[in-house]
Amino acid sequence: MGEMEKEAVIEVMERGELSGFFGSPGPHWLGGEKVKQFERKWANNYGYKHAISVNSWTTGLMAAVGAMCIGPGDEVIVSPYTMSASATAILFYGGIPVFADIDPDTFNITASTIEPLITTRTKAIMVVHIFGQTAEMVDIMNLARKYKLKVIEDGAQSPGVKYMGKPICGFGDIGGFSLNYHKHIHTGEGGMLVTNDDQVALRCQLIRNHGENLVEVQPIEDLTNMLGSNYRMTELQAAIGIVQLDRLDSYVAHRQRLATHFGKKLVGIPGLTPAKVANGAEHAYYLYPVKYDASVTGISRKSFVEAVNAELPTVKVWEQTGLIEGYIKPLYLATLYQKKIAIGRAGFPWSINSGIEYNYSKGICPVVERMFDQELIYTPLIREPLKECDIDDLVVAIKKVLANSAELVNRIDGSGQ
Repeated sequence: MGEMEKEAVIEVMERGELSGFFGSPGPHWLGGEKVKQFERKWANNYGYKHAISVNSWTTGLMAAVGAMCIGPGDEVIVSPYTMSASATAILFYGGIPVFADIDPDTFNITASTIEPLITTRTKAIMVVHIFGQTAEMVDIMNLARKYKLKVIEDGAQSPGVKYMGKPICGFGDIGGFSLNYHKHIHTGEGGMLVTNDDQVALRCQLIRNHGENLVEVQPIEDLTNMLGSNYRMTELQAAIGIVQLDRLDSYVAHRQRLATHFGKKLVGIPGLTPAKVANGAEHAYYLYPVKYDASVTGISRKSFVEAVNAELPTVKVWEQTGLIEGYIKPLYLATLYQKKIAIGRAGFPWSINSGIEYNYSKGICPVVERMFDQELIYTPLIREPLKECDIDDLVVAIKKVLANSAELVNRIDGSGQ
């Protein structure tokens, strides 16, 4: 947040219209001046036909799932190695998340992990571009066309990048990005949906702003999920977003530069495999993932991470942490899925599909579990305003710990555990 954001907020405050939305037909149904400007700017900058702002990416995902007409008992295939909202947005409409395993190098679901899970009940695929790594969308879209499935792209961590020359979240039916505090650019909380489909855009706008009040005057035939809510972005958020958006390309380029520098420094260090970028893909580097092999280093992942962080300055916020292990626990292992209690007390929505036993047991996605339990470490230290010298400090700490691995193991308990 800088002076330009302050000036943008003051302009809105002086104008007095903190939200330009009305939940009824009329010119303000699509929001105020700043909201519309922010949406136009996002769409024009990255080549989407429509951009629809929302007050969080969680509500953005809910709008996207709703716009795809997902209903009770419909299955949606999704990664379990992502923030919980990717899957709970499916549950919100009575859909059932089916979890696909990930590629061990890109950490994304792929056509080969998705296809065995497709059934007659499958209605959509939700592709999460995790850590900023774009998924292999050409193969996934070919698969979706083969089975006539909808595709939702969760680009929360991947704004401003392309796959095969095409903007990410422009492959599927609907996609979008997070604008919450931790992301590349932010409006505090917020999100931006993008689509090239006029009807999908309209459905998202209806869900965002009390659609039940508009369906009589809007040209929409399928009323599925047109019970709307209030997912509206404020004029204050949009004003900040307009300023922030001008910096997105430079922020992504900065992270890519630091990530390239870090990757080169990691080459040849035993037990550490730098991040890989898929052919034709771009990486936004929300985080920089590294695979760790304790059998090579002789040090447990936990001990290694703790030792490296001990060599670095004490952190005040999460983004300053040197190394972190595991990322998110596989979603299907959460109590919600183990007990299959989401909406009400009777097991809805799983109870809808009588006779179908949905398996959320440990072991269904072995690559995800291996990454979480054993192999994945990551760093957020590829962000602005850090420089190459800061990355060098991290590498020095890594090499120091590995050079003194025997002493470290003896100091713990003689086993490295």
